[in-house]
Amino acid sequence: MEFGEKTLTSECIYNGKVIEVIRDEVEIATGRHSFREVVKHSGGVVIVAVKDAAELGDPVILMVKQFRYPIKEVVYELPAGKLEKGENPDDACKRELEEETGYRAANWRSLGYINTSPGFCDEKLYLYLATGLEFVGEHPDEGEIIKAYEFKLSDIEKRISSGGINDAKTICAIHRAFSGVEL
Repeated sequence: MEFGEKTLTSECIYNGKVIEVIRDEVEIATGRHSFREVVKHSGGVVIVAVKDAAELGDPVILMVKQFRYPIKEVVYELPAGKLEKGENPDDACKRELEEETGYRAANWRSLGYINTSPGFCDEKLYLYLATGLEFVGEHPDEGEIIKAYEFKLSDIEKRISSGGINDAKTICAIHRAFSGVEL
């Protein structure tokens, strides 16, 4: 069975500051025509910042608390941020960690990437593990109200299991960082 689709026409129907929406007419493998609406996004970075290893190997992880307008909720999540146009994710993760938590990391390891919602959006988030942290002072973006907190990994896992943390990027990055999978 063929799964590819051929783009017949493509039209930008919205061009905003953060996203662009494209409407494509496509031909699917059966020869029939359909359409796809795609949200284009520059992508972002997510950081699992390990502050220290507490007793019994229960690491302390930096998280941030902030209001997320689209869902109208205050959430706990890992430090993260949008890639600037043309920005390298390896540079963006360092910038975002410092802006949101006030820490710099001596050691960085890529945890790969995730596609957030590939059914309608091309956003790709690059996941990182940061260790060897040093506090230098936070400086959030203009218009961003955010506060850093420290949680033991076991507490984060409990919040994920109970539904207290529902942020997909946080759940994926925690899993990648602590599942023992080498990328």
